[in-house]
Amino acid sequence: MDAKAPNPRYATEDRIGVLEELLNERYSVRAFLPKEVDRATIEHVLKVAQRTASWCNSQPWQVLIASGAARERFRKAIYAEAASGAREDHDFTPPREYVGVYLERRRESGFQLYNTLGIARGDKFAYAMQALENYNFFGAPHVAIIHTNEPLGIYGAIDCGAYVGNFMLAAQALGLGTIPQAALARHSGLIRRHFSLPDDRRVVCGISFGYADHAAKVNSYRTSRAGLAETVTFLDE
Repeated sequence: MDAKAPNPRYATEDRIGVLEELLNERYSVRAFLPKEVDRATIEHVLKVAQRTASWCNSQPWQVLIASGAARERFRKAIYAEAASGAREDHDFTPPREYVGVYLERRRESGFQLYNTLGIARGDKFAYAMQALENYNFFGAPHVAIIHTNEPLGIYGAIDCGAYVGNFMLAAQALGLGTIPQAALARHSGLIRRHFSLPDDRRVVCGISFGYADHAAKVNSYRTSRAGLAETVTFLDE
């Protein structure tokens, strides 16, 4: 027997309007208030994100959330390793290089950040110091580590990416700010050791989250998005 069709609470135009609003509002928060998020709200985010579609319904994501003293111990450990110049330790191969339009978009985003913070173009020391703020979680009171099972390979990682997107939208809907952080996955070995994860776990990324500090200058700019003509090809015949 087929499953019953859903009976939506909202009209179609309202449903798509809410989704568009959340997508347009969401941005990578780089300054947070020190206020912690209550457990019920965090669990609400997780419950919503758990509905993420996955290959063969494998639901490969596992989520570690560090708060309070646990968050501070982790912050100190990963910041120390990153600041020491230790060799990066990715579980997944990062992009080999950015070329063409992808390089242009990356540069635009980076220069928006640096210009907002008053960092002069070409100031590599200031760039490096700002990059290290990833390992302070930008002051967020909570950090989530998303990891998957090694045998699932890239499919597990892709499913985790979908989960990250839904986590951020759920958080946005509940009044929270987020920033997804590939930077944390540069130290996957440390993460496994610190949290005593099994050897077959692969770190995809982190998500720092909490209440955004809307008064912080670093949170004042927004990145652009390409138009459909740049990203979509329609074939009708």
